[in-house]
Amino acid sequence: MDGLNVSIAFFFLVVGACQVLRWLSKRFLSPGTQGCLAREFAGSFQLCTSSLELRMLMDIGPWSGGFGLDVVLTLLFLLSAVHGASLDGASANPTVSLQEFLLLESSLAATGAKLLAQAVGAGAGWAVTRLCWSWELTQLHFIQNLLAPECSSSIRASLPLAALVEGSCSFLFHLVLLKVRQSHPLGRVPALAATVTFLTYTAGPSTGAFFNPALATATTFHCSGSSFWNYIQVYWLGPLAGMLAALLLFQGNIPRLFQKNLLYGQRSKYKVPKAKVTVQEEGDKPQRKRKAGKSNSEPRA
Repeated sequence: MDGLNVSIAFFFLVVGACQVLRWLSKRFLSPGTQGCLAREFAGSFQLCTSSLELRMLMDIGPWSGGFGLDVVLTLLFLLSAVHGASLDGASANPTVSLQEFLLLESSLAATGAKLLAQAVGAGAGWAVTRLCWSWELTQLHFIQNLLAPECSSSIRASLPLAALVEGSCSFLFHLVLLKVRQSHPLGRVPALAATVTFLTYTAGPSTGAFFNPALATATTFHCSGSSFWNYIQVYWLGPLAGMLAALLLFQGNIPRLFQKNLLYGQRSKYKVPKAKVTVQEEGDKPQRKRKAGKSNSEPRA
């Protein structure tokens, strides 16, 4: 269990370093674009390093570390909760940034800058994690350092099925995100962490269940077994299609592209009140009374 303890210490160190970076960005950078880019970089760095270390535990731990999948899934849930609570408004996910752009919450220039910061953060996280593995602090790191140059593709299904799996994961994740994005963090963070854990457990054997293009690019694009275009289809186009489908289903439209609601009919705000009908019916009675009065006032023979 020494290897597991070292990995847990690694998680704490990464989260602590990223929190210091966020604090420095708030103190010395403007709260606008610069601070946003620093948060996106820190979030992607934190997410990538933690995910790489956790996937190493998931792959090697059951047969070399003496712990099972239940321990790794518990760590995944806890780390996802920590990420959700500490990202400080950053998404660390290109599909989430594109969703904000389509919801008219971010401009094109800001979205492009966020995607660049996420790519740089994920690449830096991959480099730092590989450096830590090269130190071979534990037996797990020693084995991972031997296996890393010969890594194989995470796509373990046919290409259409793999793209469908990643798209479905992204679809469910974004549906939950759209539902809870305005909720209190005490409810939002556990809900998203549970969703990530469930999707990783169910879809992990097929594609790795990344549903995050930046994370997938840093983690598996350099591995042999699949072409670059295959990776793009599964880990970029699949999650993007899932995000669009979730947004369309939740909103009924995509605000950046068109305003008309395509799925849900809107009821008219103006209704004819029932009181008007009653007044008209009651208004008929005097006329009838008048007619009756006229008939009674006629002279009898």
